[in-house]
Amino acid sequence: MHRLLLLVFTAGALAGQPPATDLWARGYAVIPTPQRVTLGAGEIPFDSTWTLVADGLQPDHIAIRSLQSGLRQFHRLMLHGGAGGKVLRLAVRKGTVNTGADADIHPQGYRLTVNEGGITITGNGDAGLLYGVQTFLQLLKPENGSLHAPLVSIEDWPRLQLRFLHWDTKHHQDRIETLKRYLDWAVRFKVNMIGFELEDKFAYPSTPGAGAPGAFTTAELRELVRYGLERFIQIVPVIQSPAHMSYVLKHPQYAHLRADGNNYQIDLCNEESYELIFRMYDDVIEATPGVSYFFVSTDEVYYAGIGPRCGRPYNEKNRSLAWAEFAIRAQAHLAAKGRRMLAWLEYPLLDEHLELIPSSVIDGVIGESSFIPIENRKGMRQLAYVSLQGAEFLFPDHLPLTSDLADTASPGVNDVFEFERGQSEGRLHATYRQLSQGKFWKANPIGVFGAAWGDSGLHNETFWLGWAAAARYGWHPGTPTPEQHLAEFIRVFYGTDTVNLAGAYRLMQRQARAWQRAWDRIVSRTRGPGYGNSDGKGIGTTRYDQTLTPPALPQLPNLDFRPGFIGQYRRLLESLPARSMENDRLIHTLQENLGHASRNHYNLEVMLGLASFTGHHWRLLTALAGAERSFERARDAMLRNNPREAMNQLVTAYNNAGEAEREGESSYRSLVTIFEKSQFPKGQTVSGREFFQALDDVKDHWAGRTADLGYMFAPERSIGLAKWRQDLRAVIEEFGKLHQIPIQGLAERRLEE
Repeated sequence: MHRLLLLVFTAGALAGQPPATDLWARGYAVIPTPQRVTLGAGEIPFDSTWTLVADGLQPDHIAIRSLQSGLRQFHRLMLHGGAGGKVLRLAVRKGTVNTGADADIHPQGYRLTVNEGGITITGNGDAGLLYGVQTFLQLLKPENGSLHAPLVSIEDWPRLQLRFLHWDTKHHQDRIETLKRYLDWAVRFKVNMIGFELEDKFAYPSTPGAGAPGAFTTAELRELVRYGLERFIQIVPVIQSPAHMSYVLKHPQYAHLRADGNNYQIDLCNEESYELIFRMYDDVIEATPGVSYFFVSTDEVYYAGIGPRCGRPYNEKNRSLAWAEFAIRAQAHLAAKGRRMLAWLEYPLLDEHLELIPSSVIDGVIGESSFIPIENRKGMRQLAYVSLQGAEFLFPDHLPLTSDLADTASPGVNDVFEFERGQSEGRLHATYRQLSQGKFWKANPIGVFGAAWGDSGLHNETFWLGWAAAARYGWHPGTPTPEQHLAEFIRVFYGTDTVNLAGAYRLMQRQARAWQRAWDRIVSRTRGPGYGNSDGKGIGTTRYDQTLTPPALPQLPNLDFRPGFIGQYRRLLESLPARSMENDRLIHTLQENLGHASRNHYNLEVMLGLASFTGHHWRLLTALAGAERSFERARDAMLRNNPREAMNQLVTAYNNAGEAEREGESSYRSLVTIFEKSQFPKGQTVSGREFFQALDDVKDHWAGRTADLGYMFAPERSIGLAKWRQDLRAVIEEFGKLHQIPIQGLAERRLEE
């Protein structure tokens, strides 16, 4: 049934769409797709007998190092200089490719020619040469123990000047070596901008306490920036302000700057707020030398101009004016520091106050369609914003899914878990559509922003398929189809020998969505409502938790029992055989590909950890349903006056639930171990300084619910299995005394074992 539905979707998705690109039709994967490709009829072998000639380039030029590193890492091949043999020539020559594009785009162009006489990669500038090298490395195709490249002529350049990937570190902190690896892969997809949402993961020298324990120092951030700039990637700081500032305002020493008493937004009617924000800006500017841009965020500034210090009435117009005044002052401050400002231009800004915003500001989102003609008249530029992740748990909705998941939801599941509006098509298809025919093209975009929000705590490794799509469609909008992108991404990112990884992505997504929908959603017993949202203070801000109600326990003396678990979760339980088989298939495919993939094994390890985590949940539900059936059999045994059989059933339920509890703790610990290979421990304590936990007052971020990674396991812990089993043991012990039956076979292994 599921396979049939996927086939139907695939056929429908391909109907009326463009054919495969010429390179892909010949079996060559290149991301992004080049602008101009002229393919010859054959191909040539490439091996270590080729000679590398770098015309006028220093030996340590990044294009040379990237070429040699890629050949060594992916193909165990090393080229040497000197004379003789066929030549691979690298050079930089201005004007090699007539891009017809803006002056800032022109240096990113390159020409790559492969013919019987040799291979030449020439860039309009150093960046263009590096991009040409990436294309060549992707073109090399292993076949029968040797490498081949097609006879081809490529002229290529980006459609959009700035191609941003979003690193959101609100709820985790990647290790430096992890981020360097991400930069290496970003340049392979011709990314040249990183929007680094630092929040408290930078140790602001001017603002003690704002940086979390272990936050990156100025020296560490400088090191990362240098590494990026060497690869023509600017790491652009994204500093949450003046809203989403709980990472600062939660601390007592800054409590007096809270707007209207909440730690979500800073008081824009207090000059000290501006002084603090601009000091933080200056700290980050000092740590990011060589970067030309600065993203001030202005994300969800719902209550600009609110608070007792504000002299103007708080209304729609004054709220917008306060927003604009902040943006104007921030732009002036950053311009004096040599930075061009980017911001989310959105609610509550009104059209009339958009007129006040300096034209040099880059609009990162185009919050209202009515902004477009105003920005066009003012000569403002924009980013084509696409969302690669939002509220999904465990794994993004990269791909369209069949509708059967809705039929397996438990009755307690609320519409908060439905796909985001407009995302049922899958985020890849939405990105493709938006960057090929979206509203951005009515404006004058300067770049693309591939947003991957960390609100739900997803591991960054789960974002690469989407990140590559944003980079690809920012370089060459509308080409190719999302289906081809998925296939090419797997080839480029994992190597040529993988087995059905596209299927694994679909199964991973299905498992994550099924897991997310398999919980009751109840009003939180521990967390009060949030401050508010765009509809107003206190509106729609009830906080919810995920949980399940375990089976009721039998009652002494006769084990009277009223079943409820199986009936309450009937649809969910009926889906378990299919979900478990699906999970087995997923784990098998991922394990198999750990042996087949030639690169990015850690990415597969993360997916495998998530697959095991979801697979445990199906076994937990099976164990709980089995416990209820055991209780029914125990009751029936007592009706037949067979207390020994009843005791056996009680012990079976106890042991099976205990095994599920231990497996749950083990799967969670394993996931933490996997995550912490690339990330620092979430909410870590460093040099005796503990992480100060405080919830965001507007958005109910799943990942913000606990200081550590425990938010992932919080739904299962909320069931209270340990207490439930303790109470069941008390029933067993009392039942044994009543009927003078010795208790045998209770499994009491420690969780650590």
